[in-house]
Amino acid sequence: MRIALGIEYDGAPFRGWQTQPERPTVQDTLEAAVARIAGTEVRLVCAGRTDTAVHALAQLAHFDTLAERPPSAWVKGVNTHLPGSIAVQWARSVPDDFHARFSALGRHYEYLLVNRAVRPALGAATCGWFPLPLDLAAMRAAAAHLAGTHDFSAFRSSQCQAKSPVRDLRSLVIERDGDMIRFCLEANAFLHHMVRNIIGCLIYVGKGRFDPDWVGRLLRSRDRSLAAPTFAPHGLYLTAVDYAEHWQLPIPPRRRPFMAGSSSSRGEDVTQ
Repeated sequence: MRIALGIEYDGAPFRGWQTQPERPTVQDTLEAAVARIAGTEVRLVCAGRTDTAVHALAQLAHFDTLAERPPSAWVKGVNTHLPGSIAVQWARSVPDDFHARFSALGRHYEYLLVNRAVRPALGAATCGWFPLPLDLAAMRAAAAHLAGTHDFSAFRSSQCQAKSPVRDLRSLVIERDGDMIRFCLEANAFLHHMVRNIIGCLIYVGKGRFDPDWVGRLLRSRDRSLAAPTFAPHGLYLTAVDYAEHWQLPIPPRRRPFMAGSSSSRGEDVTQ
């Protein structure tokens, strides 16, 4: 029997999703809790392996088990064995050919950036921070170079294990509400550190270090060494994963990350 889980977590206490020896990860913590209910070890496969300190509002994972349990056991039962920073939101039996990673049609990420001179205290582990003024018009013009299907080698980590650097960046929206800037990205899939590397480069443009066309030249160069450093992970959230309707997953309405004192405003989609 294959079970799919919808999962929410605060990534701050963890060294990312993927299992690591003697380090706290979301996968290891969650597998141990599911095993308590299944009565045997399980192996979870997720839709997107988030990095250290990266959060998820709608991660999705699956596992195989011979244990027959009601859906409530995979939710409330598992949650009794989890720390407060992780919570299973729903569980559903799925066909054996469903795969959390390979059946996914798209992923959505958001990055929250506090843009003011003084660093935040509340929400410091759940948002990024940049102290200098940023030109959103220039950042949006730079982001327009990234829309579409490209080789994103200039924006991938040297440790990226993806077989191909080609990705389809379907949407990149940049919004501002007061001192909060929100970056919303959608793609068929993302490379390791791709979102954080994009954010770092857009900030280089926003602070005036480079003109917007620099991002286009960087993309065409396929040279990671020419790009900005990888930006801090704390403001990054996996907000949704898209699947075909025939899987009948009980995915709730899409949620957005929120920091106290901020609210969403209308943004500009550079792919339109």
